[in-house]
Amino acid sequence: MGRDNVPDHDAVDDIVSQWTREWPGLDVTPLEVLGRLHRTYLRYQSTIGRIFDEYDLNMASFDVLAALRRSGTPYRMTPGQLAESSLVTTGGVTLRIDRLEKAGLVRRERDVDDRRIVHAELTDAGKKLIDEVAVAHFENETRMLSGMSADDQAELVQLLRKLEHSLAQHQGE
Repeated sequence: MGRDNVPDHDAVDDIVSQWTREWPGLDVTPLEVLGRLHRTYLRYQSTIGRIFDEYDLNMASFDVLAALRRSGTPYRMTPGQLAESSLVTTGGVTLRIDRLEKAGLVRRERDVDDRRIVHAELTDAGKKLIDEVAVAHFENETRMLSGMSADDQAELVQLLRKLEHSLAQHQGE
């Protein structure tokens, strides 16, 4: 074990070693970052999924409910605003709103000034649910990060910001 009881060797190290052995000239060093990021994401997704399952939600539904809750009173947004907030298409948002409306967690309301505009708004039941789920979700995420110091987390925030920027710069190539 290395510093902070982190293993000195993991599955990604094995994969890198296998590539190096089988194809010595192939540069697989990005796998050391992106392979670990992918494995971390899969573990993260599985762990948060358990919380959402307890509330009969999925990540997509949580995303919409959380965006509405963060928007402040009256907890409503247009599908376009929700799409910007969650980085999905307005069509994808519409499907999410449909499901949440059927569950009684959001309602659609036409804008009083411009009837062409439709808002999705949290119902009382939706606000109650997202308030409960958000507390459980962030407590869960706090537990997930408990093996890292505050300094480690702050450093990782900056590194992930750089990584996202690097990926965004090269996305269209």
